[in-house]
Formats: sequence, C-alpha cells, structure tokens
Amino acid sequence: MAIGNDVWTWFKGDWTQANLPILGSADHATWQGTLVFDGARLMNGYAPDLTLHCQRVVRSAEAMGLASPYSAIEIRGIIQNGIRNFPRGVDLYLRPMMWSTEGSESFFDADPNSTEIAIVLESLPMSQPGPFALTVSPFKRPHQDTALTEAKAACLYPNNGRIVREARTRGFNNALSLDLDGHVAETASTNAFMVKDGVFYTPVPNGTFLNGITRQRVIKLLQEAGHEVVEKSLTVEDFTNADEIFCTGNANKVQAVTRFETRDLPTEQGLMVRQLYWDYAESKPAIR
Repeated sequence: MAIGNDVWTWFKGDWTQANLPILGSADHATWQGTLVFDGARLMNGYAPDLTLHCQRVVRSAEAMGLASPYSAIEIRGIIQNGIRNFPRGVDLYLRPMMWSTEGSESFFDADPNSTEIAIVLESLPMSQPGPFALTVSPFKRPHQDTALTEAKAACLYPNNGRIVREARTRGFNNALSLDLDGHVAETASTNAFMVKDGVFYTPVPNGTFLNGITRQRVIKLLQEAGHEVVEKSLTVEDFTNADEIFCTGNANKVQAVTRFETRDLPTEQGLMVRQLYWDYAESKPAIR
C-alpha cells in the first residue's frame, strides 16, 4: 500500500520509481512476520533526527534476530541520495525496512545472514492543525515479555490497526491504549502528552510502547524552554482531568487534541509545542 502518490524504492542497490515488489511468496518474513521498519520525515527540506531513525531501524533488526547489511550512517546516505529524486519543497515519508528471507533450522526464527533491506520514500504532505478527537480503546498493549515491543516491528501493527479502526467507528480519530496493568501507554500511532496546571506529563516508558524519537525530542525542547516535564505512570482519569492533550509521532510530529471523549479541549500549549518542534527542525542544516 502506497501512502503517497509518488513513490521511489531502493532495493538491491538501485532506485526505482515504483511501489516495487520486494517479498517472495516463500520468504521467511512473508509467513513469519519478521519485518522491521522505521519512519522519518522530510519537511520543507529538513529531516530532523534522521540519523536517530536510521540507528533505531538497525536496533529493531537486531532485536528481531536480523543482521543489518548496512550501518545507520550508510542507510542515512542512501536516503539522502534518494531524496534528490523528488522536486524541492515536497514533504516526504522516509521508511527503511529489513526482513529475513530464510529461517533457521526451526523455521520460526530468522537466519540473520538472510537479512534484506529496502528503503521507500513517498511524497506525503504534513498535516495542518485541525480537529482531532481522542477516545480510550478497549484493546490493550502487550508487555515486553509477551511481544517484541522493543522493536518497531510490523507484526505489532495489526493491534494498532484495530485500535484506530474501533475508535473511528465511534467518531474519533485515534484512541489511548492501556498496558495490561491499566496504565496509559500511547495511542494507536503516537506517544501521548497531557498538560495540567502548567506541567507537562507523559507516560513513562515501561517496555509496552516505543520511547519515540519525536517524543524524546519534544521533552528535551520543553525542558530547554524552561517547562517542567514529568514522566510517570498515568491513568485514564489523569487524561480526563487534563487541561490539554497532544500527541507526538513521526507522521505529523505534534498533533494537538481538540476533543477527549465528550469534552472539547483548548490547544494553546499543543500549538506552542508544535512551533517549538518546527523551530528546532529548521535550525538544522537542510538535506538539500
């Protein structure tokens, strides 16, 4: 599935302008789900924290039992070369992926020596601030001893899909999901923040969700700007009583929540954080 209308794929050393077939019908990843990926963004020529995203896909591969054929710096270089295939000023989604073509003698675990890699770049405009309604999902996140939660692994995303699908049937854009202990983890696709009495709160990473790169960046930017940020276990009640809520993630970076369940929310702090992030992104050297 292409999410953009202009797609370039790097596979086996060459760039092709296409949604290129990369998996064989008998590949280990096709039937055992060993694919890992990461997502970064090019926004108006800037690709904030691209190196960190490339480093994370290598770590995800290692967690899956794969062996990355390229270093994070090499992956970054391939991505930078691929960006030149697009017109200047186009917003892009940057997605390196790795998977196994062969399994071990037991079939189930991957043969690390069979690791393949592809990189997909797609044109995808950044969303603008607007209505964004959040609810609470009936579906929960697995613990780290029940799933490969330390990796950005494709096999985890069907659960994310049903979280957002169920929320949309009730008129919401996304939903908070809880861990098995009843604490808020994140939404189906983003990390979550709330503001109460001028203090910024976000769920402490406990192994049930990824400590997002944009999440970490936002925390640092807020602290550098003199704001108090608290990472702690949070409940639905905490979010119900919040003054504001916003989400962070690669696709849209910072998204202010305008409604939580039946309550309309202000977005002043969320929009302030969004601007903080944009200022940071544009303070770095442009990719081109």
